[in-house]
Amino acid sequence: MSAKRIGPIRQAWYQWKALRLPWRKRFLVGLDLQGNTYWEFRLTRGDPESSPDARFRRIVQYPRSTHYSEIKVPPQWHQWLRYQRRAAPSLAEQAEDLSRQDRIKVLAAEADARWEAKPSYLDAPPGEAPGAGDKGQPVPPLNTGRTQPQERAARESPTPNESRLADDAQRPSSSALAKEKDDPWKRAKPTAPGETWQPEAWTPPPAKKR
Repeated sequence: MSAKRIGPIRQAWYQWKALRLPWRKRFLVGLDLQGNTYWEFRLTRGDPESSPDARFRRIVQYPRSTHYSEIKVPPQWHQWLRYQRRAAPSLAEQAEDLSRQDRIKVLAAEADARWEAKPSYLDAPPGEAPGAGDKGQPVPPLNTGRTQPQERAARESPTPNESRLADDAQRPSSSALAKEKDDPWKRAKPTAPGETWQPEAWTPPPAKKR
C-alpha cells in the first residue's frame, strides 16, 4: 500500500501546523499511509511539572471520508500514541514495514504449499505409513512363547537361586524374632475385656408382620 497523494496546498498546510510556535497548543507530528494525522496538544501553556494541563497529550485524527470500521492504525503509531517510543515514525519506515509484512505472507504461503504437498498420515491406509508402499507390509513381532514352548517354560519356572531367595524373604530373621521376644507389649497378658474382643458376624432377625 502506497501513501495517499497529498496536494501542494495540503502539504504546505501540514508544514505550517507542524511548526512548534510558542503560542500554539496543538502541533502536527506526522501522518501514516492511510491518511490519518497524529497530533500533540496541551490544554494550557506552562510548566508540565507544575501544571498537569500543560503536559502534552497525543491523539489521532481520521479523514472524514473514512468509515470507523475501516480505520487502521499502524503498529508504529500505536507505540507512539502509548508513549512507548519517543520519535514519531516516518513514511519510509512505515512503507518498509509494510513490504516486510508482504514478504512474510509470501514465505508463509510457500511453507503451507510445501506442507500440503507432503503425504499425510491421516490419508494413509490403516497399518501403513505414508511413503512406505514400496517397502512391503510391516512384519508382525514374533511371539516366542507360542513358537518355542521350552523358552516359555524356562521363563515361567523359577531357578533354584530364586526359590531360595523367596524362602529367605518369607522366613523371619533371628533379629526380628529376638526383637519380638523382648517386646513387653507382646509379653503382657490382656486384662481388659476389650483387648481380646473381635467383631462377630451378625444376621438380622426376620421382621414381624404387622
